[in-house]
Amino acid sequence: MTEPSLADSQTNQTRSPGPEEQLVGERRLLERYAEDRSPIVREELVDRFMPLARRLAARYAGGAEPFDDLVQVASVGLVKAIDRFDPARGTAFSTFAVPTILGELKRHFRDRGWSVHVPRDVQERIIKVERAMAELPAKLGHTPTVPEIGKRIEATDEEVLEAMHASQGHHAVSLDATSTTGDGDEPGPLRDRIGSEDLSFDTVEYGEAIGPVLQEISERDRKVLHLRFVEDMTQSEIAERVGVSQMHVSRILRATIEKLRQRIPDGE
Repeated sequence: MTEPSLADSQTNQTRSPGPEEQLVGERRLLERYAEDRSPIVREELVDRFMPLARRLAARYAGGAEPFDDLVQVASVGLVKAIDRFDPARGTAFSTFAVPTILGELKRHFRDRGWSVHVPRDVQERIIKVERAMAELPAKLGHTPTVPEIGKRIEATDEEVLEAMHASQGHHAVSLDATSTTGDGDEPGPLRDRIGSEDLSFDTVEYGEAIGPVLQEISERDRKVLHLRFVEDMTQSEIAERVGVSQMHVSRILRATIEKLRQRIPDGE
């Protein structure tokens, strides 16, 4: 019988362990960690199973969430799986770890990945829609339509559109964020470019200020004010409507306006 050569011994020492040997090694590490909770052993287990965590994180890639953030979330799920796993039950670690990691990823999207509340079933449908939108162009040769996306994820057109619309709730834009316009204006805070001045506020303030004066004057004088400043009639037209001379209408207007000026504080 030929004895193994030195070269053969070196080859055996340097060759990579096979799948069965890897499983045995991982099993021993898991059993050891279950016994002594060594942080060194846990770190080695994390290194061994990080490819699994990355593969699961990749399922949710392609949306608004950065892939590195998803890997971090999956890593948290992996550590939780390692801490909770009981080798004595005889279950394969991957069988236990996959649901734990996926649960952590889904929880991330549900609790931290949204600026507004979106129902859980819609969140999960959004993930499917985003994944389909990332994968279908290579298969179809064009940007997928709503019916094509719905067929891929087994959803109706309305459900796909709902998911697309709800996906906008992932992130809110700060009003302090810099915004630019197409007319050459200098960049400025977004809040300066939203909305417009509502003159109705001034109308309400003026109404409150002149209200007591209007209650003190006669019904005829109030009618003269209304015809002049609301219906925009001339003094001649008002005189004809009220049944007095134009000169009298002028005196009514001057006297009433003077009362209003006296009652309204300076600067208003």
